[in-house]
Amino acid sequence: MNGIYSGGGRLGRWQRLHSETIARTRVFDVHKETKRSPRTGQNHDFFVIEASDWVNIVPLTPAGEVVLIRQYRHGVADFTLEIPGGMMDAGDASPAAAAQREMQEETGYDSDDIRPLGWVHPNPAIQGNRTFMFAAYGAERRMETNFDTTEEIEVVTAPLSRVPELIRDETISHALVISAFHRLGLPPLGGAG
Repeated sequence: MNGIYSGGGRLGRWQRLHSETIARTRVFDVHKETKRSPRTGQNHDFFVIEASDWVNIVPLTPAGEVVLIRQYRHGVADFTLEIPGGMMDAGDASPAAAAQREMQEETGYDSDDIRPLGWVHPNPAIQGNRTFMFAAYGAERRMETNFDTTEEIEVVTAPLSRVPELIRDETISHALVISAFHRLGLPPLGGAG
């Protein structure tokens, strides 16, 4: 990777000595893992969240708009502006199928042209899952929404050209959503300074 990171430097992997599940929830499990430092030989406890892989998708209409969702998020106790996304279900044939399902359920939009944008680790310090990102070109409203019982969602559209501004002014603040727009190739999305 351009000499920046080769994965084969002086650092060693930590040895896992013990793992105990300390919580199981509907969306993730929490494990307490005891690991040994390769440098000092000392044992340390770490807490790791095990979650299924996630997906998100940028629906782009033929008119050059992006389909967004506004919903209440309990972690921040406020509304956020996002793209459709969620957890992969056991019945999803692939990450792309999961992303298309989320787009259909949350917005009623669909597309016959879904392209991968890559994946990221949401938080590798405490999670091992990945978020797969996609773009849906030519997205059109084709069906009614089908929200989960815990979802309260408002569907809105905005010109794709406004997204960098919405990120700079923190109207869009979800890191995984910003990652998807970055992978889409939008202009620099940095803050106002």
